[in-house]
Amino acid sequence: MLTDEEKARYEWQMWTPGVGEAGQERLKNARVLISRCGGVGSVVAYELAAAGVGKLVLAHAGNIKPSDLNRQLLMTHDALGTPRMDSVLRRLRDLNPLIELVGVKENLSEANAADLVGQVDLVVDCAPLFVERYAMNDACVRLGKPMVECAMFDGEAYLTTFVPGVTGDLRSLFPEPPPEWKREFPVFGAVSGTIACMAAYEAIKCITQTGELLTNTLLHCDLQRMRFRRLPIQ
Repeated sequence: MLTDEEKARYEWQMWTPGVGEAGQERLKNARVLISRCGGVGSVVAYELAAAGVGKLVLAHAGNIKPSDLNRQLLMTHDALGTPRMDSVLRRLRDLNPLIELVGVKENLSEANAADLVGQVDLVVDCAPLFVERYAMNDACVRLGKPMVECAMFDGEAYLTTFVPGVTGDLRSLFPEPPPEWKREFPVFGAVSGTIACMAAYEAIKCITQTGELLTNTLLHCDLQRMRFRRLPIQ
């Protein structure tokens, strides 16, 4: 049940058709894993915390660097050199103390993916490296957990949702890591933040059982030209 404080906090979003108190209770009871809280994941985490998702499991290793600050919006200048996850948890608690946060100072890997995915109902993939993304994908397939998949490069981004037994998975979309993919790439925070907000709403729709999910569909966004395409996934 929602408390009076929660009803006051989430009142405006509960006006969304099909959401109401029942949808907000689904958000409150939901558990979501976000892999990496960088340019994409930090905004996904912020929006899901603001929406009242009851438990966020957040995985991101390393310390804050100056080059993080143009896009990783949960990191702060005064925290340079300190663990990224400490800043993530502090900022999210400042935003919404009503939710549960679990911070993991590791990136997703084959060693921890099954444990972390097993703790949640839904995964949002915001990791840049395919070794992490494949590990998360494989755990979702084995455990039957949906995964919102999003990524960006320069002015382009894409988004889709995988549901085991209903759609394919990341390996069917990318059987091999693209050979041209690099660890470091051009990025404006406005681009990573845009696809992150869309991914967060995709997760919200999945949890509240409202709207239309991007299952079997890849949304390709060319923000340089403001062109959007929906591509069917076989």
